[in-house]
Amino acid sequence: MRVLAIDTALAACSAAVLDTAHGGIVASESLPMTRGHAEALMPLLQRVMKSSGLAFADLDRVVVTTGPGSFTGLRVGIAAARGLGLALKVPVVGVSTLSAYAAPHLAENDRIPVVAAIDARHQHVYLQVFGPGGRIRAAPRLAGLNEAVQAASGAPSCIVGSAAQAVADKLSKTAVLPTIVDSSTAPDIAWIARIGAVVPEATSPAKPQYLRAPDAQPQNAAQLPRR
Repeated sequence: MRVLAIDTALAACSAAVLDTAHGGIVASESLPMTRGHAEALMPLLQRVMKSSGLAFADLDRVVVTTGPGSFTGLRVGIAAARGLGLALKVPVVGVSTLSAYAAPHLAENDRIPVVAAIDARHQHVYLQVFGPGGRIRAAPRLAGLNEAVQAASGAPSCIVGSAAQAVADKLSKTAVLPTIVDSSTAPDIAWIARIGAVVPEATSPAKPQYLRAPDAQPQNAAQLPRR
């Protein structure tokens, strides 16, 4: 299977091409950024595809991160993925950013619980907890920072995500210390591609997973009355 993976959900604009029949990841690029994904994405896709030696028409599937993450970033990546899928007539599947953060650590040692926490600002995080074997202990949700600390305090665990260090700092005041702290600002695009190659199309739609309402809301009081 030949897969193009796209991630614009957090603090990077990334893409990778995975060819499962010929050695795995054949090309990838990741640009750290918090703004400007829309302008950077299409040139980046062109470079990655050229580096892979494949044409867009050779792809069997497009994969995109669906969040949680930046509202604007998610829309950029998902719109691009859906557009490519439509033009190429190939499936488009979604991968959670929380799952993408957890995947490499679960692959390395699935006996240790993984707490995935993404900074949601204002002392909140997007949280998901994976138990031994990758079993989901807590579904993705918006949670207070203290709740994430509590989730990681029961036993030595791996804490991953852009809020990992904030959780670990609070956890350091308790008796239970994390085994691993990975505070990467975005998940590894190679793992997004690998997950996307195996997830079922029917259960992995390319739909945004916001988990919270947008900060910017329309002002109802400012609306003109209808006649």
